[in-house]
Amino acid sequence: MPQEKRYRHELKGRAASDLWTDVNRINPVGGERLGYPTQKPEALLERVTSASSNEGDTVLDPFCGCGTTIAAAQRLNRRWIGIDITSLAITLIRTRLVNSFGASAEFEVIGEPVSLSDAAKLAHDDPYQFQWRALGLVGARPVEGKKGADHGIDGRIYFHEGDSAKTKQIILSVKAGHVTVSHLRDLLGVMDRQKAEIGVLLCMDEPTAPMRKECASAGFYTSPWGKHARLQVLTVENLLTGKGIDRPPTQTSVIFKKAPKAKKQAEENVPLHLSGSHEGDAEE
Repeated sequence: MPQEKRYRHELKGRAASDLWTDVNRINPVGGERLGYPTQKPEALLERVTSASSNEGDTVLDPFCGCGTTIAAAQRLNRRWIGIDITSLAITLIRTRLVNSFGASAEFEVIGEPVSLSDAAKLAHDDPYQFQWRALGLVGARPVEGKKGADHGIDGRIYFHEGDSAKTKQIILSVKAGHVTVSHLRDLLGVMDRQKAEIGVLLCMDEPTAPMRKECASAGFYTSPWGKHARLQVLTVENLLTGKGIDRPPTQTSVIFKKAPKAKKQAEENVPLHLSGSHEGDAEE
């Protein structure tokens, strides 16, 4: 009976079993961790993607969460489609792709509110999704914790000035309904308690005359680049037309932590389609 003789030094290794113990969990303080509760190790998703697809294939993740599957597919030269119900997840994935792949990460977002009427409908149907979408438009980090337990804070933006080691913050409050000057006074109180440099109210309605007067009376925060209003009101229409927060330019703004740059850039641009219309929990 003919037999084949094989030598150990010629072997490439043994096939992976159905028990994978060689993929480590994400280190709680590791650079890969973004702070998303259901985040998976990239090594795990790269193995699944490599084993089940070839370069140029399309990978679908209908519950894409913080986008680990998407990042793995992009790195392995796959086309991909990611779906999630939350504006928070869509915003986080967008930021992750830009941080990791730069200009090579071309993608298209489908189903995200892009007009004032879309935003008004979202505010009416789901105030929390409206809140996350509004925060995403200014690059703010949503507060973590249970709904209703935010103590008047819906989002934060952290920044440093020059070589200063002190972290400073901008506090944001989002209102989907009618707003009055009392909302600004409440925000001022939160700013004082949190020792925040700037407070911003994001809302649907145009600010009233008393609200504009309250903002003017709050004074300015002075940075090396000039003066910035301590209390600001931005409408969704302002945000959709490109107006942003008046703040120092040396901003270190994060939605969760910043994703590390990809070790291996994709050889060619892979067009992506990201949708926020799937009904389901935000997880990978």
